[in-house]
Amino acid sequence: MAAQSTLRPSEDPLALFVNQYLDRLRVRARKTTRTTRTLATLALIASVIIGSAASRRWWLRRNREREQGRRLHRRNSGLKNKDGSRSIFVPYKDSTTKVTINPTKATTFDAHRRLFLNPPRASGLTDGHQLGLPPLQTKPGLNLAFLHQFLSLLSIMIPRWNSKETGLLLSHGLFLVLRTYLSLVIARLDGEIVRDLVAGNGRQFIFGILKWCGIGGVASYTNAMIKFLQSKVSISLRTRLTRYIHDLYLNDNLSYYKLSNLDGGIGQGVDQFITQDLTLFCASAASLYSSLGKPLVDLCVFNYQLYRSLGPLALTGLLSNYFLTATILRKLSPPFGKLKAVEGRKEGDFRALHARLIANAEEVAFYGGADMEKIFLDKEFRSLRRWMEGIYTLKIRYNILEDFVLKYSWSAYGYLLTSLPVFLPAWGGLGGALEMSSEIGGRERGRMKEFITNKRLMLSLADAGGRMMYSIKDLSELAGYTSRVYTLISTLHRVHANAYSTARGTYTELFSLSDVQGTMQKGFDGVRLENVPIVAPAIFPNGGEELIDSLSFVVRSGEHLLISGANGVGKSSITRVIAGLWPVYRGLVSRPRNVGTDGIMFLPQRPYLSVGTLRDQVIYPDGEVEMRARGRRDEELKRVLEEAHLGHLLGREGGFDTRKEWKNVLSGGEKQRMAIARLLYHEPMYAFIDEGTSAVSSEVEPILYETAKEKGITLITISTRASLKRYHTFNLTLGLGDDFSEWTYERIGTEKEKLSVKRELEDLREHLAQVEQWRKRRDEIDEELGKVWVDGGNVLASPRCT
Repeated sequence: MAAQSTLRPSEDPLALFVNQYLDRLRVRARKTTRTTRTLATLALIASVIIGSAASRRWWLRRNREREQGRRLHRRNSGLKNKDGSRSIFVPYKDSTTKVTINPTKATTFDAHRRLFLNPPRASGLTDGHQLGLPPLQTKPGLNLAFLHQFLSLLSIMIPRWNSKETGLLLSHGLFLVLRTYLSLVIARLDGEIVRDLVAGNGRQFIFGILKWCGIGGVASYTNAMIKFLQSKVSISLRTRLTRYIHDLYLNDNLSYYKLSNLDGGIGQGVDQFITQDLTLFCASAASLYSSLGKPLVDLCVFNYQLYRSLGPLALTGLLSNYFLTATILRKLSPPFGKLKAVEGRKEGDFRALHARLIANAEEVAFYGGADMEKIFLDKEFRSLRRWMEGIYTLKIRYNILEDFVLKYSWSAYGYLLTSLPVFLPAWGGLGGALEMSSEIGGRERGRMKEFITNKRLMLSLADAGGRMMYSIKDLSELAGYTSRVYTLISTLHRVHANAYSTARGTYTELFSLSDVQGTMQKGFDGVRLENVPIVAPAIFPNGGEELIDSLSFVVRSGEHLLISGANGVGKSSITRVIAGLWPVYRGLVSRPRNVGTDGIMFLPQRPYLSVGTLRDQVIYPDGEVEMRARGRRDEELKRVLEEAHLGHLLGREGGFDTRKEWKNVLSGGEKQRMAIARLLYHEPMYAFIDEGTSAVSSEVEPILYETAKEKGITLITISTRASLKRYHTFNLTLGLGDDFSEWTYERIGTEKEKLSVKRELEDLREHLAQVEQWRKRRDEIDEELGKVWVDGGNVLASPRCT
């Protein structure tokens, strides 16, 4: 039996290192003077006192911030900082945590616009048709288009080298390298344990088991941290992208409206893009960093170790095996990127149908349309199910090939390579050299140790190679998610920059988004339209439908305007053009700069009730932060509710801090009066009211209009009620003429209008004078209809009661 090695150190080198420096400190302390020791003691006491005072101030500041966070969270409010950022408080465990949201700078959007709207021609993402959107022939996959899309998104997710995301990725990479090192240590330790077991060395065997358990604890912690950091990387990347998208989506350019109603680049499923697709993309990108980074490190380290143990012939065989496997899987792999992109679109369509049903549940219930809605949902789900079943069918065939190649064929190949030192020792590297130099008695134990070590390395290497090959499928799926997220951000940049153009040599359709030649002027004291065609826009690149050829009028302060006409002639369309929702294709539109206080305000046909407290409903679109900054108090809000005849809500609902689903709590008339309450709170100079009092009683409606006029608000009302003329100065009548495209603009109360009223009164008097004659004629008809005629032309006598 071979003698065991005696070269192991008698003491722990770490303990020797620590004891050496402790001895140096003791010697240095003995040489110091009494004055130095006294000063050091005083410095220590002062640092303890200062640290305690600082800790106390930090604790008190934290408690104040926590209490402020509870109060602001209860009121659905936050803090607005001097640098333009906003601090909000979100619930966390039993308290709240502070989150600071920094808005994306305009210069950042300008720098990124080139990546999303003008990609390199080599990437294949531009065909000169739709700027910034991938052409139809560009399929999601592992190509230059995917590389450009992913790098463009990476510039958003990791904006700086010293960002939080960089630190998370470095920490993640450090643990991945540590896991590879631990795998190497475990492989060697496994061989040593088996060697000691075969040799019958019980002491070293027990010591190896203890080392195995200790390393196992470190490895378990490392694996848990890898999963934790992967989740942190995913949520951090999603936070960056979500805030970036929200800054592009929700801004003064009204991108959230134009994206679905004018652009049409991503259809109606923008919520699917922002929620599900973005989540899947970030999770896939974070997992890919682990599934590619760790195997890549493993391949380099384990290949080097196996090269030392098995020689250059084994390394050549391993590299050839990698290349052959990658080629086979790449050629036979289905287009998972394209399949995932289509699956995401179908999931979005199915989800949109459910969202549409939820939003219109009451109307569907009144019509009894459950069966028809069920048909729509079942049809869309069948399409989604068939597509997913097709993907699963393709995955079955691919998984059979993948498992056979990566598991069984690689295992068999690994056994062949580990046998090289035994059968071909001249080509077996260090293992072959040991095989030839060992004694006959110790050769079996050496073979056992080397075989177990090489087997463990080979298994780890096979696992790393397998995960690398599996990553081909993961990369294809990531390409599909990347294409959808890139398309979303490209479309948002196009809407944000109004970058619409047609391909060279093609005809620009009349009144399309690339044919906008009008001007929107903000900062005008009044509302003015000069030769403006009112056009209902169509989805780009189609042209819109002209409703009014050329409209011109001016509304000054105090000159209230009533816009009337039949349904569908363009009354609400004027509001959309002035508000900026629809383009100004020709002419000039002038309006105040601000929306809200001291500017202009628009009240749509359907009153919108936001999420939050009763206070938030009154001051919308302001929050409590803006309300307090303007010096407004709850007493003023109470007075506003009373002016809108909603004072009873405070007692009925429980005060301003009450949170409810207000769209289900308030009636139709209360919703419209809440919109008027917002108008009275903000007190704009001009206000558009689009059928804003149709559900309000005739007794309350005059009070609301008079109250608004008393506050100095110039009203521009859209209504078909002739009774509202008394509260306005001018009347714009639309839908005149044979083609309903003509209009008139005249002052209310002119001689012409008085003559028409007199003529209408005379007609009414003539009709009233004939009422008695019509009544007699009606009685004669009733009498004739009450008779029963028999054969011979005689009338049947009425039956007599006896």
